[in-house]
Amino acid sequence: MSVNSIENAKRYSDELDKMFAQKSATGFFADNALATKFVGAKTVIIPDINFQGLADYDRDTGFTRGAITVSNTSYTMAMDRARSLQIDREDMDETGIASLAGKILGEYVRTKVVPECDAYVISKLAGLAATRANTVTGDVSKPFEALNSLINEVRANVGFDEDLVAFVDSRMYALLMNSNEISRMITVSDFKQGDVNITVRSLNGVAIIPVVSERMKTAYTFNNTPAGGFTPETNAKSVYMLVCPKSGAHLVKKTEQMRIFTPEQNVDADAYKFDYRIYYDVFVKKSGLDSIWAWIAPEVTISSQPSNASKTEGSISGSISVSASATSGTLSYQWYSCADTEKNSPVKIAGKTSASMAIPTDLTAGKYYYFVKIKVDGIDAVESNVSTVTVS
Repeated sequence: MSVNSIENAKRYSDELDKMFAQKSATGFFADNALATKFVGAKTVIIPDINFQGLADYDRDTGFTRGAITVSNTSYTMAMDRARSLQIDREDMDETGIASLAGKILGEYVRTKVVPECDAYVISKLAGLAATRANTVTGDVSKPFEALNSLINEVRANVGFDEDLVAFVDSRMYALLMNSNEISRMITVSDFKQGDVNITVRSLNGVAIIPVVSERMKTAYTFNNTPAGGFTPETNAKSVYMLVCPKSGAHLVKKTEQMRIFTPEQNVDADAYKFDYRIYYDVFVKKSGLDSIWAWIAPEVTISSQPSNASKTEGSISGSISVSASATSGTLSYQWYSCADTEKNSPVKIAGKTSASMAIPTDLTAGKYYYFVKIKVDGIDAVESNVSTVTVS
């Protein structure tokens, strides 16, 4: 069986590209990249066109000459990500390799590639909005007002003939859908994403796309470790809502051909090997920098971290505490126990919901680890450092 054939590799790549476009919340931005040109392995050129406005017609001299400025801006893609996947020969017979491989690769794109790309795109756009002070301050009890404010700001910049899209944090989306105002104005409409049309809810023609909270942060670390993946940066804030024109960003994605090796060709293991690699990045043209607006969670500052403590078994007393403040909103607390200072295996501690937590008096000799999650308005959360309680 020629599982390593060019035809099979291309077929897998094409199908994975289609799945990416369909499953990614931000995948439609790839439709805007048609006017880009690759000039190197990681460099693309995106044209930005500017015109001069109208001037008076002069009956003697005629038309006032105007200039058309085409700025071909070079952008370098930052994300070069890859993974090699293996399927043991004993896990399948030869006739089933194509079907099982397709399912495994499709699931990998759906569960690993798409979430990472969504997180990267949204964090980059939100960072751009924050850098240019294109943000609004909303009230979580009035999400409809905040969404309208964002839409109005974008409309003021791009006009009313552009299709807009609103990315909404999943928790904020639930609050939005339960608001009385939007229930009277929401409609269901088609939204083109890649080669398919999906159904979305719309507000005055603005497509509302819910995005899981883990992909709606201002900054991430994209790990270069055996486990890979991505994690929010320590000081990352939640992006409650982000509104921009549907054509406002260019998702440039260059998927390399899948490399497929049979067990006979695989020198590392008796397994089929699939090498998946992707370059991608999102860019905003200079003319569209002020067309992206966001509502970002208030900043929470921890001024005093929980301290370590040493106690004696049988006579434990005292507490550990944290001091925090936010630029707006109401803070709430939830304490957790965990397995180590890296916060592995966290377990919520029932009833421990204040800034201070009494150390359990029934601890036996050993080390115990605790930290607290601090939420603002019950939505965004930051975590404290770990407090180590040593009992002797």
